Amino acid sequence: MLKNLQNHINKNLAFLNESKILIAISGGIDSVVLTHLCHQLKLNIALAHCNFHLRGEESNGDEESVKQLAEQLGLEVFVQNFDTENYAKTNKQSIQIAARELRYNWFEDLANQLEFDYILTAHHADDNLETFLINFTRGTGLEGGLTGGIPEVNTIFVRPLLPFSSETIEHYAKANNITWRDDSSNASTKYVRNKLRHNLIPILKEINPSLLQSFQTTLSNLRDTTDLVKDSVDNLLSKAIVSQDDDKTVFKISEFKSLRNPKAYLFEVFKDYGFTEWNDVLNLLDAESGKQLFSATYRLIKNREHLLLSEINNETEENILISKEEKQIESPFGLLFFDEADAIFGKRTEVIYVDADTLEYPLILRKWEDGDFFHPLGMSGKKKISKYLKDEKLSLLDKEQVWVLCSNNAIVWVVNRRADNRFKVTENTKNILKITLQ
Repeated sequence: MLKNLQNHINKNLAFLNESKILIAISGGIDSVVLTHLCHQLKLNIALAHCNFHLRGEESNGDEESVKQLAEQLGLEVFVQNFDTENYAKTNKQSIQIAARELRYNWFEDLANQLEFDYILTAHHADDNLETFLINFTRGTGLEGGLTGGIPEVNTIFVRPLLPFSSETIEHYAKANNITWRDDSSNASTKYVRNKLRHNLIPILKEINPSLLQSFQTTLSNLRDTTDLVKDSVDNLLSKAIVSQDDDKTVFKISEFKSLRNPKAYLFEVFKDYGFTEWNDVLNLLDAESGKQLFSATYRLIKNREHLLLSEINNETEENILISKEEKQIESPFGLLFFDEADAIFGKRTEVIYVDADTLEYPLILRKWEDGDFFHPLGMSGKKKISKYLKDEKLSLLDKEQVWVLCSNNAIVWVVNRRADNRFKVTENTKNILKITLQ
């Protein structure tokens, strides 16, 4: 096994040969064997052990065994003690999630403080199979799910034992008289991973003695398929995305509907935004304009021939009061400038000229509301803002970003769109106010 690991590192993880390495060690067989192997290969290693205090004296025994191994091999060792149960309660997490979070956060802090290049964990081929089966039972897609398994390299975390089975690791330990600690919790079938390890996987191995090799082949084939899927989705997005900015991404519906299996593509495009009801997403393609779907953090809107994807913003924006003395106001959509003018020059949506003497202060800048109306400049009579925005063919998202400038409850300007007739400059106007959006 030593020779095979050396070949694997030289071929696929050569950067470890010149790196300062921290090994995450529990005291169990996998991490102890990994430590012995890395020491044999003369890698620059130190050890890091977490005592979660979940198994009484057994946890303390694990810590002591790690310290003895470090002394035996002449290695530096770091030990951190955690009140895991209290942390889990405080953060309303399961013990497993809490322990994982505490463990990885500490490893990363240690690596940053002491400038370790990489952290090795002792995950092996059987762990990878278990992770695959867990993802499979939960229902997942190819990328990051069935093909993801446990990544061999993930930022600073490296798993050099992934190609090796638990059987190979145990054989090496016994052949080299290596001692280790058995975690009694691993025998329990309380957790899903242990149920798979003790109940299901032995049956699968009985059916197929070469299960792990077959699994590695299947995983490789699935990863190749993932590459094909990614290329196909990238090709679709190059045609389907009409525009993209900080507020929204606009997709052309016709590009999805032209596909043989649009539902599959919708899943690949929108899965990372928290959507889960894929029949509803599919039905959105033919829904009425204005129909919306929500995930916890995003929403998807049908807008005529497009789908609009935007992040949900729960912040409420307050009204802005503008006194007569103010010449410049910062707003959520830009700067407003208030200047005296001698005459009207040109017509632009971002600039209006009003009769200054018709204004009552303070002016109010706010989001438009249902029931608002104004008298569009150049038209006779009044019009509801909602009707005006509909006639302008604004999407639901764009409508939500419309602000109005008001004087004593009367709308002076639908900002950056249309001025109000009641405040226009006439031949009787004595003082002209120019309002500019930049």
